[in-house]
Amino acid sequence: MGKNHFSLTCIKDPDCDYTIDYSSKILSINISSQCSIMSDMVKKPIGIIGASGYGGVQLVRLLFEHPKVKIAYLGGDSSAGKEYGSIYPHLAHCVNLNVEKIDLDEVANRCEAVFLGLPNGLACDIAPVLVKKGCKVLDLSADYRFDNLDTYTDWYKKDRTDREFASKAIYGLPELHHEQIKQAQLIGCPGCYPTASLLALSFLLNQVLIDPSTVIIDAKSGTSGGGRQGKINMLLAEADNSLGAYGVANHRHTPEIEQICSNLARQDVAVQFTPHLIPMARGILSTVYATLRDPGLVREDLITIYNAFYRSSPFVTILSNGIYPQTKWACGTNLAYIGIQVDSRTGRVIVLSAIDNLIKGQAGQAVQCLNLMMGWDEEMGLPKLAFYP
Repeated sequence: MGKNHFSLTCIKDPDCDYTIDYSSKILSINISSQCSIMSDMVKKPIGIIGASGYGGVQLVRLLFEHPKVKIAYLGGDSSAGKEYGSIYPHLAHCVNLNVEKIDLDEVANRCEAVFLGLPNGLACDIAPVLVKKGCKVLDLSADYRFDNLDTYTDWYKKDRTDREFASKAIYGLPELHHEQIKQAQLIGCPGCYPTASLLALSFLLNQVLIDPSTVIIDAKSGTSGGGRQGKINMLLAEADNSLGAYGVANHRHTPEIEQICSNLARQDVAVQFTPHLIPMARGILSTVYATLRDPGLVREDLITIYNAFYRSSPFVTILSNGIYPQTKWACGTNLAYIGIQVDSRTGRVIVLSAIDNLIKGQAGQAVQCLNLMMGWDEEMGLPKLAFYP
């Protein structure tokens, strides 16, 4: 070996040798054969297309701190050519990347997996190309959430030509589709309201404990759910000191919730879903009401069986008797807090679910899916401690 090189033998595998070159300021390691220790040290290149929005910046934060990935590509349209630190100055000290013009050949050459944080209706033109080129794709828009693309077209007003390809997408709610996500090449990541609502409802529908026709969902979200684009109703003067409903009886997350509820209940389910805008930056509290089939069920019974249902779900926390979730508890984490009550007077169950809309409701859940797709620990790189108070 030369004076700037030396050779080491792996203590785990004596037949595995590798050479370290320290002749330049950048240390390079050449692995001469397959080595599980060294392969664990090699980070997977990941891309984000649509990195300038709130979902994108959450992905950048999570992936920057993830032990097994490196951000190899940031892509955008209106932000192309800008330093990422000029868009988010608080990240300039650690994210030394420019947002590049979207070039799918370049993305595929540089990335093993790609997150699409684009407006609805754009991912369906990009994802088929990337998957064909060998990338795993995680779409944060609504484009690949639906089994029936006619439903998508009805609600999102875009005709689709990728029906066969879309049929291969897996709905990315790990608490329900854990094993399918592991084998997937394409994930349709759930919306924020559906995530909070379905985590509250899934067990009740799956176990036929409620009358599906009685489901009512009352949900409240912080203003970041509306994205980073300027909107009059999101101005401080408009949103502060005020609480109001929007999308009443026609919010586009309704058919997404109904699709999963119908699959779980094994019958068509229609839900009454009403979202509200609340003057806080982040968080969702979803309160779900439904009539119990067995009026003899009590809160303690439901808490016990909820805990059993989610026993293998590390990001779902079932709260004890009389404790109900607050959005602040989940802030900055990938956790979902669930509280349960039974109203014996009306025969209804009331389930409350609190999440961070940008983490468990968006970027964090997408990273959770990436971990499963890559065969890694599901919890890797995902925060469980809230920003508190």
